[in-house]
Formats: sequence, structure tokens, C-alpha cells
Amino acid sequence: MELGLKGRRALVTGASQGIGRAVARALAREGVTVAAAARRSDLVHAMAAAVQAEGGAPIIPITIDLAEKDAAARLADAAMQALGGIDILMNAAGGSRPLPFDASRADWDEGMEINFHRLRELTHAVMPGMRAAGWGRVVNFTGTSEPKIINAAFAAKAAVHVWAKGLSRDVAADGVTINCLQPGRIRSEQMAKRYPTPESEREFAEAEIPMKRFGEAEEMADVALFLASDRAAYVTGTVIPVDGGMSRFAF
Repeated sequence: MELGLKGRRALVTGASQGIGRAVARALAREGVTVAAAARRSDLVHAMAAAVQAEGGAPIIPITIDLAEKDAAARLADAAMQALGGIDILMNAAGGSRPLPFDASRADWDEGMEINFHRLRELTHAVMPGMRAAGWGRVVNFTGTSEPKIINAAFAAKAAVHVWAKGLSRDVAADGVTINCLQPGRIRSEQMAKRYPTPESEREFAEAEIPMKRFGEAEEMADVALFLASDRAAYVTGTVIPVDGGMSRFAF
């Protein structure tokens, strides 16, 4: 299937590992020039060299910590300068923030900042260019709607879903789509800390995942690339689980 992505320009956050890395690599292999943002730029540089050796489009590393207050504006400016414009935004940065019942306001604020506010600020910073061009794609990588514990990231990602739905309605007529992907148990550095042995991973998968296995970051990237393509031009405002059937809600 021809995705029509060649020649596009993308900004990918969280690009040093896991889903963000897989998405940046997949986009470049499709001919998209990528600005890949992460704190660990050495990992991004290594990925960029490997992809170019395979004949992929350039990946331009941008070193940034999205926890910093002005990070969204600085990243948007740096990516615009590097690419000349942004057609696709892949919001893959963030992290789990489990909290106790008596967690402080500061703890909650930190979890919301990195998992909601920074994503929102970055999207709003690049949106005018997409609307002016009459074409744009935003894909947000979020989280579960079936929490088992208190986690600031879960609350933040729920906020992303509602914000993205509202924004998608505002910008749809301008040719811009906004969608959210909910990863299930996708192999990554974070997931390896939670399930450090093959046995622990297999035990969870057998009990909780109908497909009886964890997913690969590349499987998330495949869905994200479809949503970024011309083939998905009529898909917007959605929340799509990519979880091997693990989620139990039908809607």
C-alpha cells in the first residue's frame, strides 16, 4: 500500500527508545525527513546513521528535555528551522507516574506537565503551520483507560484524549487530523523494568493478553504511519488501542 509519505517532514518526540524510536525509524524509511527529539541524543545519532546507511531519509537529532518549562516552544522552533516546516507530529514522549494516595500537589503537577501540558503546548505551537498548509497529522501515544492504580500519567493521558477530540473538530476542515494510540504491553526499556524476565512477561501475557504475547514497537509504528498517511485522511478524533486485545471495554 502506497502511504504517500515521501517528502513529508515529521517531528517525533521521545525518539531515543521504544515507540518513539521505532516511529522515527519507520518514517525515515518511508522517505520522511525526521526531526527526532530526545534527551539522549547519542542514541538518536546512532539510529540516524543506521537508517541513512539503509537508504532512508535524514533523521535530524534534537537534544531537549521536555520537562523544562519552555521546552515546547524551543523544540517547535528548532524543528521548524531544521525541517523548514512540520507536516507530521508524533507525540511519543512521556512516562508513567504512579503515586500514593497522599501524593503532593507538586507530584501531580509534574506528572501532568510532562504527559499532558507539554504535549498540548507542542501541538499548539506547530498547528498554525499545518492549518496554513492545508495538511497535517498529529498522533498522540497515550495510555490505558482501565487503570488499576493511581497514576498521574493515566489522568494526563485521559486529558489528552478529551483535548485531542475537541481540537480535531476545530481543525478538521483545514485538512489536519489528530488521533490517539493507546499502547498495550509494548516491549521497551520501561516495560523491561516492570517485567524483567521472560517468565514474568510470559506470565502476564498468558493471563491478560488474548494474543498471549507482548507487542513490538514496530507494530505501534505501523499503525501510526497509517494514521499519518493520505490513506487515513478521513480518520480523526479517534482513540485506538494497539494492545493484542487486552482492553476489555467495547467502546
